[in-house]
Amino acid sequence: MTVIAVPTASSPSPPPTLSPEDAAARQRLLTVLFAGVFMAALDAAVIAPAIPALRTAFGVDNRQVGLVTIVFSLCSMTSTALMAALSDRFGRRTIYLMDIAGFAIGSLIIAQSSTFDVLLLGRAIQGLSAGGITPTASSVVGDTFPPEQRGKILGLIGATFGMAFLFGPILASAILVVASWHWIFLINLPFAAIVFAMGYRSLPRVSRPDAWPPFDYAGITVLAIMLASLTLGINRAVDTLTGLTVWPALLVTAVLAVPSLMWVERRAALPIVPLTLFGTQQLRTTWVLCTGAGFGMGSVIFISSVAVAAFQTPASKAGLMLLPLVLCSSVASALFGRLQNTLGPRAVMLWGFGTLGIGSLLVGLLAHHYWAFMVATLFIGAGVGIVVGGTLRTVVLDEVSAQQRSAAQALVNIGIAIGNLMVVAVLSALADAAGGGLVGLQTAYLTATGVMVTMMVFSVRLRARRTA
Repeated sequence: MTVIAVPTASSPSPPPTLSPEDAAARQRLLTVLFAGVFMAALDAAVIAPAIPALRTAFGVDNRQVGLVTIVFSLCSMTSTALMAALSDRFGRRTIYLMDIAGFAIGSLIIAQSSTFDVLLLGRAIQGLSAGGITPTASSVVGDTFPPEQRGKILGLIGATFGMAFLFGPILASAILVVASWHWIFLINLPFAAIVFAMGYRSLPRVSRPDAWPPFDYAGITVLAIMLASLTLGINRAVDTLTGLTVWPALLVTAVLAVPSLMWVERRAALPIVPLTLFGTQQLRTTWVLCTGAGFGMGSVIFISSVAVAAFQTPASKAGLMLLPLVLCSSVASALFGRLQNTLGPRAVMLWGFGTLGIGSLLVGLLAHHYWAFMVATLFIGAGVGIVVGGTLRTVVLDEVSAQQRSAAQALVNIGIAIGNLMVVAVLSALADAAGGGLVGLQTAYLTATGVMVTMMVFSVRLRARRTA
């Protein structure tokens, strides 16, 4: 078991903690990280085929069953910064293993739930745990591997997401054919047990300082209020459930929470969101691009609807239209992860948002032509793979000190999640305002094209070459 020392706030970043010749140890570590990220991403991907079965099993309507996704997303986003702070305080290994175990517990609660409320409790535990897996894994990469290898590894982590979203719906559909919906979640248990056992052996142990500043309870509270208000304000879940119009008040609350968070964090001994993470142009640009990447990633959700509207594809088969897109996304993520040291972050992000923009433009102008639609899905898939791959996470690792890696990776996740929320709200509203149907969806994708062009302009602010 490798033991590493954690630097103090004034010390420089440590060197790689595993020797270059220890290839076996590195491979075991990467297997643990990839498997954990795949498990968390897979559970987000398998839920869609299970929704009809859950609605029938618990006697809930479409509005109520939507909480299965909303609760997971809300808990995942609000726990990201918390888990990052805890991993700094108690070690990446401890928090990563705790998240894997928590994910398994949440899965077991869901599978054994007798009421819909208990199912939502299990889904919340899953979300809280999933929120820490990817940023903690990314921080382990930053702690353990030299700078020239990080982009390739983080690109593979991005490809892992793509593979999860490719196999997730297929796996869930297959399970529902031969067994009940419970097994969609029970299958997580042996998988989590294997990842936990491998992680216990492979993840580096750390020596921690004896004394830490007080935990930033005020910061995490204000951040949770801000993210919860933003999430519920954008998706209007509270309005749907209560019949009241509360989303404007929720969005105002989210806006007012920003200066409150800044005030709290300036006074915190160890802030959960260090304001220094907004201190350089590279970091500020990266946070904007993370939101844009989430926007581009979220736009994929309407591709199936375009297929139904343009070609009268049966809704039950529309998801198959996404298979080339997901495959292209996984390949592009892995490929550009390897190329980012050669191309540099600016060029990679210009390629990514440019490719996304071309795909969105093709949908917006030529979606009624089957060939154009299929080509567009390939462009969109490749673009998503590039922009949510390893480049932005690598830029962050290069820009921040070792003790801020977890907080910075958490902000990457939060930015992508906010972009995902925004695209669903914005594009659906635009599609409806334009009359719905294919015309409305094309209008929405033309707007997405404009967003991608804007992100290209921001990408120019990144450095041409990465720095360590």
